[in-house]
Amino acid sequence: MSDYRRLFVPGGTYFFTLNLRDRRSDLLVRHVGLLRESWREVSRARPFETLAAVILPDHMHLVVSLPESDADYPARLRLLKSGFTRRLPEDAKSEGRKGERNVWQRRYWEHAIRDEADLEAHVNYVHYNPVKHGHVAEMDDWPYSTWHRRKAELGFA
Repeated sequence: MSDYRRLFVPGGTYFFTLNLRDRRSDLLVRHVGLLRESWREVSRARPFETLAAVILPDHMHLVVSLPESDADYPARLRLLKSGFTRRLPEDAKSEGRKGERNVWQRRYWEHAIRDEADLEAHVNYVHYNPVKHGHVAEMDDWPYSTWHRRKAELGFA
């Protein structure tokens, strides 16, 4: 099997990074409610399990698992990005080529999770990211993260 085909694993678990086109922007946290609406809409239409997520001002990281019979993560990411963009006020969007809205970078980073150690490393990376970027001193202080849910699951809440 080619490396390309291994990226699309039915029931696979993946790490993603999605960036705004303007890396100085704070659109994602300024309009986090709109992002959450898009997230809910996508998860109803194309189910997936969110294992970890963090929303930063200009980018987001996700670790998600797909249903056993489904490998179509590109559709989910496209719907998430377009749903958020569609909900934004017009003054938050700029016109791109062919009428595109210049909100997101066209591409995203994906990584197929290989094993439990890889999963744990990526979940930890996601939750530590606000500290890494200097937004907060402690993971507990960042409100746009699944860290709070994970901490409760581990019995630390």
